[in-house]
Amino acid sequence: MQNNKDMSKEIVEEETVYRLEDNPPLIETLLLGLQHMLAMFVGIITPPLIIAGVAGLSSAETGFFVSMALMVSGVTTYIQTTKIGPVGSGLLGVHGTSFTFVPMAISAANAGGLPLVLGMTLATSPVEMILSRFIKQTKKLFPPVVTGTVVMLIGLGLMEVGITDFGGGAGAENYGAVQNLLLGSFVLVIIIIANRFGKGLIKVGAVAIGLIAGYIVSIPLGLVDLTQVAESGWITIPMPFKYGMSFSWGHLLPWVMAYIITTVESIGDLTAVAEVSGEPVEGEIHTERLSGGILADGVGSAIASIFNSLPNSTFSQNIGVIQITKVGSRVVGVAVAGILFLLGFIPKIGALVSVMPSPVLGGATIALFGMVATSGMKIVIRGGLTDRKIFILSIALSFGLGVTFRPDVVAQLPEVISTVLSSGITVGAIIAIVLNLLLPQKDEERIC
Repeated sequence: MQNNKDMSKEIVEEETVYRLEDNPPLIETLLLGLQHMLAMFVGIITPPLIIAGVAGLSSAETGFFVSMALMVSGVTTYIQTTKIGPVGSGLLGVHGTSFTFVPMAISAANAGGLPLVLGMTLATSPVEMILSRFIKQTKKLFPPVVTGTVVMLIGLGLMEVGITDFGGGAGAENYGAVQNLLLGSFVLVIIIIANRFGKGLIKVGAVAIGLIAGYIVSIPLGLVDLTQVAESGWITIPMPFKYGMSFSWGHLLPWVMAYIITTVESIGDLTAVAEVSGEPVEGEIHTERLSGGILADGVGSAIASIFNSLPNSTFSQNIGVIQITKVGSRVVGVAVAGILFLLGFIPKIGALVSVMPSPVLGGATIALFGMVATSGMKIVIRGGLTDRKIFILSIALSFGLGVTFRPDVVAQLPEVISTVLSSGITVGAIIAIVLNLLLPQKDEERIC
């Protein structure tokens, strides 16, 4: 009789429309790349917008800062998906500016402006490069019960972002208005219909179709302000080291810890990408992909700092896109990379996307983030569900989500420690790792 692991792998392979090495038709590839971009766009531009405000950048400088984030995301996505030498996983793992570093970057921006932010980004980027060389040796720290738990926490944590956009966006005066809820629901219904009842291009392009439909409907409702599009320029020229760099020993430890956190998150993300793409999540092939993927994170962050951007990491949001479309082809990653680079190079295009109403984006992301969480669940139960796995998962999720909901619970701890432990993903990952090492694995009985 086949075990659960083999059966699960066969089911994923059957459902997958395009596997890793497949080449979808050009139109489908571009449409798939477009919806990946739409799923991650806000995630890319939000951190630089936050840091630009803290650093006191002008409108023009802020626009340049955001454009650089998009261009660098395109470059690092290309490296991650195509694998250049030892750098990159070769999976459909897209890159963007990491939210993990926002607290550290805010602190650095307040202390030394953008030069300190960029300097700390470059100085500590080797942390991930070094860790990438020891993935195999530290493999016992990240078995499926740990990586699956981290992926679940990532998905569950992102749901707050999705539902916030669904209601109108953070700080919106009309948050929760009927119009917002109906618009978000309209997008979600379009995605469901296209994905479950459509065929071919309609099915794989469900997310993009939903977003485009919601965008079009928003225009006559007066929810799209094209002023920003009209005022933006046509071309952005990259300027390495434009803002200079500085360094502070006092900021070193938080940044090092952030890169360690990102490593754990990326291991979970890449494992989830492999899972939903029908690729192995154990063995030498997966270990090699994780090693190259984490190295790409480190190299990508170094490139980002040189070109005036924040640290890059593999994005969780796009796992849901792969899950819905059943397309894990790396060719789609190349399309995403090209679109992101183009958005950064031609500011008017990026501005056109950036004015998308929050409820439209929320209608899509609320489903995508749920898919991320369920991907983590599938990883945890691989090989069967045991009492030990349930115990580790329940404790890690309880503390991880608890800190996500109430990060102030660690506010009284020393600043360095509270900064690190204010991340629910970090807390959940640490607990899952420790419990996995301490609890015996002998004579486990599967209960499911």
